[in-house]
Amino acid sequence: MVDAKGRNMKCLTFFLMLPESVKSKSSKSSKKGNASGSSKLPPVCYEIITLKSKKKKKMAADIFPTKKPASTTTVQQYQQQNLNNNNTIQNCNWQGLYSTIRERNSVMFNNELMADVHFVVGQPGGTQRLPGHRYVLAVGSSVFHAMFYGELAENKDEIRIPDVEPAAFLAMLKYIYCDEIDLSADTVLATLYAAKKYIVPHLARACVNFLETSLSAKNACVLLSQSCLFEEPELTQRCWEVIDAQAELALRSEGFCDIDAQTLESILQRETLNAKEIVVFEAALNWAEAECQRQELTLSIDNKRKVLGKAVYLIRIPTMALDDFANGAAQSGVLTLNETNDIFLWYTAAKKPELQFVSQPRKGLTPQRCHRFQSCAYRSNQWRYRGRCDSIQFAVDKRVFIAGFGLYGSSCGSAEYSAKIELKRQGVLLGQNLSKYFSDGSSNTFPVWFEYPVQIEPDTFYTASVVLDGNELSYFGQEGMTEVQCGKVTFQFQCSSDSTNGTGVQGGQIPELIFYA
Repeated sequence: MVDAKGRNMKCLTFFLMLPESVKSKSSKSSKKGNASGSSKLPPVCYEIITLKSKKKKKMAADIFPTKKPASTTTVQQYQQQNLNNNNTIQNCNWQGLYSTIRERNSVMFNNELMADVHFVVGQPGGTQRLPGHRYVLAVGSSVFHAMFYGELAENKDEIRIPDVEPAAFLAMLKYIYCDEIDLSADTVLATLYAAKKYIVPHLARACVNFLETSLSAKNACVLLSQSCLFEEPELTQRCWEVIDAQAELALRSEGFCDIDAQTLESILQRETLNAKEIVVFEAALNWAEAECQRQELTLSIDNKRKVLGKAVYLIRIPTMALDDFANGAAQSGVLTLNETNDIFLWYTAAKKPELQFVSQPRKGLTPQRCHRFQSCAYRSNQWRYRGRCDSIQFAVDKRVFIAGFGLYGSSCGSAEYSAKIELKRQGVLLGQNLSKYFSDGSSNTFPVWFEYPVQIEPDTFYTASVVLDGNELSYFGQEGMTEVQCGKVTFQFQCSSDSTNGTGVQGGQIPELIFYA
């Protein structure tokens, strides 16, 4: 089976979904044909995407938590629309109320009028019985066409679909009937599953786009696992970008503990993971604890090591700082006594022992710098700092992660500055940090970092601000540019109303934005 982009996709025959009566007829027919030596019609195999996997399918509600079960609300909304539609058709000439076929078709959505098939959707105890119209469904999905009009067509008036959530099935029906895409955080993954199963590619693409825009460090690990399950390489790549740049936030998220073992290994062996190794180690232990609970194992050190298996050797323990190893990994109990002794020898001995653990540090990500001034200067009366704010607004055309700012230092010899940096979007604080940096009297820029990189979405202006405290005058930028190209990312700059110390597009402080892309 090949999708709209020409990619090969895993399939299983539609024959497997048919009732036993149809299967037996087909089987008898096949045997009879073999006996006669020929068949009038060639065998036809209808295919649908299989989403079976050893991975546990994570529901979207677990990734995008809500205060109340929104899927129930979604079903209730569709039920209300069903009532509205039924009220509409009481008019004997309801067709004349609508000028287009799309509008008339929409009236049939979730409507009993002329329904010639019903679906019992959901798992036992939470099913919904939904009306459908074979012709409309067949026009919207090749799988439905095969079910209703193929050579092995489904003749039952009621079809059970236990593996799809009712809210997701209704969202798919709404797209087929009304040409409307209605997605929410709690149903998008289940809707993607339904769209893949019934080969509705445009709806599936909309689900993926929704997930991409909702990506954050909190849900990136779980979505990485799901993107592999759904065979969505673009979504997988977006997940890796977030995990690499905001690795420590992603590893400390609750969602990390919910991933499967295969995804865990792929993250632990990631060369570009931008995190301290002690954070990676602690995250692996948290995952092991959750996995013990999933497997109903007693929560013990031995069982933690058991569920981690060979993945423990993907943690680059020898690259930890000695203090982190001595006070953390060495005392965790997860390592054997021989492993602990060998790693201590690795740190201290001239002749280092062979280790099963990877001993080379991760490469991490290389920060890039967007420099917005063409030159810098200093004068006797500026740039002075008295607790006032230097600020600039910027936007990008691709998602990036701001790791910090490059700032000018003293123009009067060596000096130390205290810097409070902030990053806001429409007044909402996204990241801040208070730190000190030492300047050597040169016109170079000096980096000041956020605690964690801040995710920046495209086509939206953000405000970068700094409040400096120092006794010495500093260099300042001039000949500022409104647009700067940095690799594949384009930055745009504009003045900020928060700036009270003179910084703007043409000159001032914050000469550099340090980012990962």
